[in-house]
Amino acid sequence: MSGATVTENAGGALRGRLAGLRERVAGLVERRSADDPTAADPLRGLYVTPETARRLAAQAPAEDTGAPYTAGGAHTGGPADEAPGMSDRSVALAGRFGLSALDLQILLAALAPDVDRSFEPLYGYLNDDVGRRRATVALALDLAGTGPYEAGARARFHPGAPLLSGGLLVIEDEDRPLPGRALRVPERVVAHLLGDEGLDPELCGGEVELLSAGQRAAGDMGSAARTDDASFAGRLAALAGERPLAVHLRERRPGTAAEPVTDGLRRAGLPVLRYRPDGHHGDGAGLAGALLREARLRGAAVVVGPLPERPGALVRALAGGDVPVVFFGSEPYDPDWAPDSGLFALDAPDDGAAADEVWSTELGSVDEGFDLSAAVAPYRLGAAQIRRATRAANALAAFDGTPVTAAHIQHSARQQSAPLLDRHARRVRPAVGFDGLVLPPEPLSLLHELVQRARHREKVLGTWRLRTGGGRGRGVVALFAGESGTGKTLSAEVVAGALGLDLYVVELSSVVDKYIGETEKNLERIFSEADRTDAVLLFDEADAVFGKRSEVKSSHDRYANLESAYLLQRLEAFDGIAVLTTNLRANIDEAFTRRLDLVVDFPFPDDGRRLALWRSCLAATPCADDLGLDVCAKEFELSGGAIRSAAVTAGYLAAGRGGPVTAADVRAGARREYRKMGRLVPDASPLWD
Repeated sequence: MSGATVTENAGGALRGRLAGLRERVAGLVERRSADDPTAADPLRGLYVTPETARRLAAQAPAEDTGAPYTAGGAHTGGPADEAPGMSDRSVALAGRFGLSALDLQILLAALAPDVDRSFEPLYGYLNDDVGRRRATVALALDLAGTGPYEAGARARFHPGAPLLSGGLLVIEDEDRPLPGRALRVPERVVAHLLGDEGLDPELCGGEVELLSAGQRAAGDMGSAARTDDASFAGRLAALAGERPLAVHLRERRPGTAAEPVTDGLRRAGLPVLRYRPDGHHGDGAGLAGALLREARLRGAAVVVGPLPERPGALVRALAGGDVPVVFFGSEPYDPDWAPDSGLFALDAPDDGAAADEVWSTELGSVDEGFDLSAAVAPYRLGAAQIRRATRAANALAAFDGTPVTAAHIQHSARQQSAPLLDRHARRVRPAVGFDGLVLPPEPLSLLHELVQRARHREKVLGTWRLRTGGGRGRGVVALFAGESGTGKTLSAEVVAGALGLDLYVVELSSVVDKYIGETEKNLERIFSEADRTDAVLLFDEADAVFGKRSEVKSSHDRYANLESAYLLQRLEAFDGIAVLTTNLRANIDEAFTRRLDLVVDFPFPDDGRRLALWRSCLAATPCADDLGLDVCAKEFELSGGAIRSAAVTAGYLAAGRGGPVTAADVRAGARREYRKMGRLVPDASPLWD
């Protein structure tokens, strides 16, 4: 079929639909004008005569409003089904918003044109202005049997009165005197009274999520069922069901308290409006009115968080009413947020002890030989984060076509606790295991102990309470000391890999600042982010910031000592995993050493370990039969890092020649490292010939 033919068919179809619409319009005009005595009046619509007003007031609600048009162009038979009884909902509405009988009459008069359009000309006639088709204050009070001359009646339109403070009524025309101002009922209130359970369009921007309730208790829709849940969330939900409350929960780690409390409220029979301020509405207070109105309409609780940087206006707008509101975040509670609202603060409990059970429940059975507890021990996730991580792990396993493995779980868990440290630190994805380390038994055993400390710190320091009081955190901090190239940074990568975590190397150039106090601020950002995420933090060349304090002889000494004092205090409260490295242990302040969990000394490798390092570096490289590595290990006293660089040089030489690595290539790489270090290159040994 040609393009012209397709266009003609489409145009003909549209003209056919318009012709059908014209017929329905003509039929509606005929029906409307049949009993209208003013149908032939050329000024019809510009005024309402008394006869017309009496006729409209006397007739029953219009049934012939035009049947809905279906896709096939046919009319449905009969009038539309009746909406649920508004009287029942209006009674419940009065209870939740504290409305009087007069308030209900005002509300009914104001919403009438939104439900039945025949009220528009009637109100225009009564207002003596055909253009004003909504009820005014005076008209609403006249219909209720009172008037604006009574102080009690006028008080129902005060901003603090239930109709206006609850967001049920809007008074327009601010430039007019109060009796002549028009009344409007928000569409969400009208829709609710007509039985619509949809979320307020004002709240549909993505920041507010409606979570349905569980089984309600018998009785009032606004009451919550008592549950047997003795957990923190269950007790808080039971209290919210008994009386309105406003509480601020301070989380130890972001995202760990909101989900359990939300689930507890739902189990207690309360719907939940979950509000996540994202900055699009400023401080978030702009949506508070619509949020509270929606919560009252539904008998719901409100859970808000994380809070914006300055949450005072938002907290004042939401707290202190008759709606249960739970705020949460990692920031401390400030009494000035809402001093007269009855808001109280609680520390959210640490649910780390139950994490293993949640992991097991969500994952179900796993392969034999897969130690789930060891795989997930380094991750401090809440129940909701664990559920998301297990769903992602199952999806990854299905994509790979394999059962769920530790790698799937750890990858998904890292996504749930991904830190935002990239501004001040460089991320390293660990690619080396313990089999890639060549170390003496003592430092190797200390590295294994460091891994065990990181895995079991929640049990030992939290459940067993072996570090209590003094505001001490549950962090694990180790110092790696040794000459350059002895494997300190590589060992930190191995530890992170064994734990299934990312390694973040702190860039000191982005931390140290010449202005007083700025270095501490940068370090605080790093420590705070590391506290609430799961990663290993590496301070390479740590003596630059963890150096010894000195005698105060100038203002510079004083501020340098203040920086060290800050770091001493911050390490006490640290909750993450950190590794400090230094080439000279004596440069580290002794006060820092006391706060370290482990100190690992990395010795310079002897002949045997240098040979093992050469073999490890060249393990995957094509090599000639006899490289003389044992001779090279004895002749060239190189550290592990230097041996790795020498092996890389040998590889480039071999690749450029198009052959395998030879003994001459290895010796050339070793000699190159000696020259870089400024050392005397030994003469060629006859063993190399």
